[in-house]
Parts: sequence; structure tokens; C-alpha cells
Amino acid sequence: MQQIKLNHINVYSFSTRKELIDMAINEKKILIAINAEKILKKDCALQSIINQNIGYPDGVGAVWALKKKGYKKTIKIPGVELWLDIIKELHNAKNFYFVGSTDDVINNTVTKLKQEFPAINILNFRNGFIKTDEDKELLINDLTEKKPDIVFVAMGTPKQEILMDELKKAHPALYQGLGGSFDVYSGKVKRAPKIFISLGIEWLYRLLKEPTRIKRQLVLVKFFWLLIIGKI
Repeated sequence: MQQIKLNHINVYSFSTRKELIDMAINEKKILIAINAEKILKKDCALQSIINQNIGYPDGVGAVWALKKKGYKKTIKIPGVELWLDIIKELHNAKNFYFVGSTDDVINNTVTKLKQEFPAINILNFRNGFIKTDEDKELLINDLTEKKPDIVFVAMGTPKQEILMDELKKAHPALYQGLGGSFDVYSGKVKRAPKIFISLGIEWLYRLLKEPTRIKRQLVLVKFFWLLIIGKI
């Protein structure tokens, strides 16, 4: 794998998911999904966290940019699938901790995981509503006591990255930010049909389902134009 700078963001190019998983296993860092929005966003704190960890191409914009830079074998690695790939490979060897979404969603997620992976060792889980310093301190204390190998945090950007950065300082482990992945896995939110996923236009399905996302999707248009004129 290679690390490339895209508009001040360090992004790794991977030709297979196994490359990323093997790298993640050996390094106690944060896996951060990179898309056009993150590459364009002027957020120094978030950029610093990404650049100290493992940014991987989750969005089609990031893949376009890496291929334009000459990394033609770069593949898109959806975070919504990656965390399950990690569990499939490591559920017999590592233990896990889950943070995110609502009580109903996290409970349903854990129930489904235990059904799908009977041998999985889940040390603890909780919702993603960490509103006070006391909430955060309780979480940190629980992590340092239980010492999970892998921690999944689903709260959305940049909240999850900022929280994981703090958690990692207290308890080094492999972390991954998951956004709305628990909602998808638990069945609360339906993912795009396979045809949209295979064509790399999952963003279009989400836009059709949620027209209010239009402002976010316009970022992709701006990103593509900047890519064409060599500004990224």
C-alpha cells in the first residue's frame, strides 16, 4: 500500500481489502473513511487526526483522486462493509467493544452479531449519546478496565474521530469510525440496491431517498471539477 496526500489529507491506496485489514491488525490506530467531503473540508483538528492514523478510500471521489495520481489499482473500501470484514476475520481471536447510535439500534446490532458470529467476544457496548465529561470519563474507565482489542464507534464525523482520538490516548487499540453502519446492519436503514453499489453510485440512491442531501452531494461536483483542473 502507498500513502498519498490529497489536499493536506493523507490517504492510503489499497488494491485489496486484505491489505488494509492486515495493516490495521498490526497497528493500534484509527481507521478513518475518506471521501470527497473530508478531503475538501478545512478542519485542521480533523486533518491532524486523519494524518496520524489510517485514512482509506471509502468514497468514489477519493478513489478517483488516487487513480488520477497514478495509483490505478486503488479500490473503494466501504466502511459499512469493512467493519464486518474485520469481525469475520478476527472474531475468534480478538475481543470487541461497540459505541454508537440509539439503545435500540446498538442492542439489535449486538444481538444480530451474536447470532451471526456465535464465538464473538463482545466486552461491552453502549449508545452514542456521550453528552457530558462524566459520560466520557465512564467510557474511558470502562475501556481501560476491559481492554478491548477492537473498538467500533458509530457517531458521525467529526464527533466519532475526535472521540476515538481521545479514547486511543487512554486505551491503545484498533478503532474504526462507522457513521451510520449500525443503523444499516440492524435493519433500521436500508442500504442501496446492489446495482447502485456495483456501479459506484450509492450516493445517488441516498440522494433520491433523501433529497435534502443535495448540498452534501454538490461537494462531489466541486471535488470532481477541482480534480480535473489539478487543484487536488
